[in-house]
Amino acid sequence: MGLGLDPLTTITIICAIGAALTYGLIAFAVSESAAARRFDRRITAMRDRAEGGLASEEAATRSLSRQRSVSKIDRIARNWLPRRDLLAARLERTGRAITIGQYVMACGGLALLSAVGLLMTTRIGLMPSLLLGLLIGTALPHLVIGRMGKRRTKAFIALFPDAIDLVVRALRSGLPVSEAIVGAGHEVADPVGAELRLIENGMRLGRDLETLLWDTAKRFDAPEFRFFIIALSVQRETGGNLAETLANLSDVLRRRRQMQAKARAMSSETRATTMILGGLPIVVIGVMSVTSPHYLVPLIDDVRGLMLDGIAVTMLVTGVAIMTKMAKFEI
Repeated sequence: MGLGLDPLTTITIICAIGAALTYGLIAFAVSESAAARRFDRRITAMRDRAEGGLASEEAATRSLSRQRSVSKIDRIARNWLPRRDLLAARLERTGRAITIGQYVMACGGLALLSAVGLLMTTRIGLMPSLLLGLLIGTALPHLVIGRMGKRRTKAFIALFPDAIDLVVRALRSGLPVSEAIVGAGHEVADPVGAELRLIENGMRLGRDLETLLWDTAKRFDAPEFRFFIIALSVQRETGGNLAETLANLSDVLRRRRQMQAKARAMSSETRATTMILGGLPIVVIGVMSVTSPHYLVPLIDDVRGLMLDGIAVTMLVTGVAIMTKMAKFEI
């Protein structure tokens, strides 16, 4: 004997139960991670006292996020997600202690909330709501993480010539390159200072300077930092005045940044046009789905409408890609 509920109410109840289970898992994972974080902080403090120094809180947090994750959901995500190494690198590039499990839970929760919201506020049906919710839940966190990583990389590149100048001054005063990098890490602001302090912590643990520098280069993927590492490697193999080489590198990096700013200013009109033309169809669809949703039904229920959707999306993506390529200059 049924309960006499209409299909929309049944779907809403199922989605609410799913949301409750999702947030329960999130709360369990967060509590478990908090307890493990406190334990690892105590272990890190004991190790630092035995070595005669105290690592910074940021270094301990990031070390925890890279070394191991105690969350069961995080372990499941690491085992089942494709290209998880690339995702882990993107998360590390943000400078935040975001694990893969937390990222997956955020994507799932956002997809569920988006699907329920679309189902309750529009009339596009169950399957389109689920598909759009899945698209929002996977695309939006990806864009946010990418934006955070690019912003931190941009800040790193902007401050890196100043750090090189500090290294040059230390070298000219007679300090070795490792001590010069350590001193620059304590003087320059984050994120450059944070990364150099991580290199300092690695050298205290006995790791090689060049290996630590390449690990940082892999995490940031900034050509400016790779230039710095190559300059150090060449000087170590061939000899020469390292301070003069790094001073020239600092000047080149500043000139390169000036050229990039000029190119960006010249392509501002093209980028604005791309944003307007690319966002206008999305805005129109959103407005029509609220005001006149029956106009969009043939584009979803009819095969001819789906074919037109595919053609329109292909043309839009192609146009945006071409205009973005035209507005991007490699310097």
